[in-house]
Amino acid sequence: MKSKSIFYYSIKLIIVIYLMVSIGCKKDKKEAPIPLPELLTTNVTQILMNTVLSGGSVSTDGGSTITARGVCWSTNQMPTIADNKTTDGSGAGIFSSAVTGLQPGTKYYLRAYATNSNGTGYGASMVFTTVANTITDIDGNTYRVVQIGNQIWMAENLRTTKYNDGATITNQIDNTLWSNSTTGAYCWYNNDAATYKTTYGALYNGYAVKTGKLCPTGWHVPTDVDFETLITYLGGAGFAGGKLKETGTTHWNAPNTSADNSSGFTAVPGGLRFATGTYANIGSGCNLWTASEIYSTNLWYFSIYYNYAVISSYDANKKTGLSVRCLMD
Repeated sequence: MKSKSIFYYSIKLIIVIYLMVSIGCKKDKKEAPIPLPELLTTNVTQILMNTVLSGGSVSTDGGSTITARGVCWSTNQMPTIADNKTTDGSGAGIFSSAVTGLQPGTKYYLRAYATNSNGTGYGASMVFTTVANTITDIDGNTYRVVQIGNQIWMAENLRTTKYNDGATITNQIDNTLWSNSTTGAYCWYNNDAATYKTTYGALYNGYAVKTGKLCPTGWHVPTDVDFETLITYLGGAGFAGGKLKETGTTHWNAPNTSADNSSGFTAVPGGLRFATGTYANIGSGCNLWTASEIYSTNLWYFSIYYNYAVISSYDANKKTGLSVRCLMD
């Protein structure tokens, strides 16, 4: 009877221990995490002053419909949807995101996001720096920069006296030597740097333009196609001149027709130097070289005048001296 009682209580003890262990295991068992979307961040491209292009690719929706997706960005390394964000549709798959409203010359972090009923998943964080609002040439001259559409332009005329490889550009004062030159040269209007350099920049002959070394590294003298892109963005040749011109009559002759400078380009009337060496049109005309040849002797250029809203294209001999605006590559 005694041994039977011991056996009974032993079995009962084993059962109690088993139940206690089972309950403890259940308490320690972690619940499976709720699935979030899985996605990749697209590389950041078309980095300008105020805009970039990115996006993402949602590979897994986490078992729940993607209700929102896009990219988020911040100056912090791990941006979230509580920061700045785009909204680019719903569902899984590939999407593109155009980011706007950025500050020039600023380092940002960006990553794609996707949200389902369980929460928000993120792709890897990408880092980029927007284009600064100034550029400095090899001479140490600093220029304001403006974004117009998807182009980045200098907002001032070029005034370097050196090519971007450090070589000196000939400052040709003499009219006869200017007229006979077949190599790169520049001058200041009326050979007067003190009066004209800062506001109007230099006048370069076409040979200097065609070296391909006139603008700072990463920039170039625009082609005729580059100018046409600008003009189209501004609504066509009949209106673009007014949108490009500096306002008022401090530098432009009256009436400076339709000038509103809504583009920020701030075109000024730097005049020109003819192939003969004589100067003309200060105050009345802004004449800007392109790098596009029409003949072996001539280049295209674009002109804006004080009494018109239009911008027009012409060609001139490479011996002519005109202003230059550089465009970012």
